Amino acid sequence: MSYLAIVPFLLLLPSLFTITSAATFEIRNNCPYTVWAAASPGGGRRLNRGETWWLYAPPGTKMARIWGRTNCNFDGSGRGRCQTGDCGSLQCTGWGVPPNTLAEYALNQFGNLDFYDISLVDGFNIPMDFSPTTNLGGKCKQLLCTADINGQCPNPMRVAGGCNNPCTTFKTPQYCCTNGPCGPTGYSRFFKERCPDAYSYPQDDPTSTFTCPGNSNYRVVFCPWGSPHLEINGSDYKQFQ
Repeated sequence: MSYLAIVPFLLLLPSLFTITSAATFEIRNNCPYTVWAAASPGGGRRLNRGETWWLYAPPGTKMARIWGRTNCNFDGSGRGRCQTGDCGSLQCTGWGVPPNTLAEYALNQFGNLDFYDISLVDGFNIPMDFSPTTNLGGKCKQLLCTADINGQCPNPMRVAGGCNNPCTTFKTPQYCCTNGPCGPTGYSRFFKERCPDAYSYPQDDPTSTFTCPGNSNYRVVFCPWGSPHLEINGSDYKQFQ
């Protein structure tokens, strides 16, 4: 093959192969109380107000989630319990117990796209901002769920520290979508009206799943500025701005 023939082939290589690298997640606590951040995969970290945890997710990571835990108590070996989002230890190896506001993601999937969402299918405990930080010319959407869901939670779903989703509360096919296709209910609309971009029931995909080009980086903020904060003390709540 001549040199002139090789050059065009070499110029094509960048379009034939996509270089992927780990995605960086900046997980920050802006709440006026301690949040024990959790990630699956990733483990966990105690975050006092204003602290940040940097998490790195390998390309191809999927079925992943990040959430916050409240009112936790761990011993020296990291074993303990939390009022919301509990996984049994400081370093989570599985998913948390509802209620917990979830940031979910899958990296470098079909067409080298990242898929991401905020989900309230496991209920709500902490206001959240889940957003790409890479400058991609407006191709990616900032996701916010900052409503006072805990304060306005319907009584059947109200629990200490948060607001359960109706599937967790009632455990019926109507709310859990276990018998095939299902639609929104009055309870799921409660979540959707307050957090329009978030999953409100298991099959709420069309309005709740978003994409960003692969190799993007992300930020998860607990209690983003402007959200109603809840000062947590046991099962008592005091709302303030």
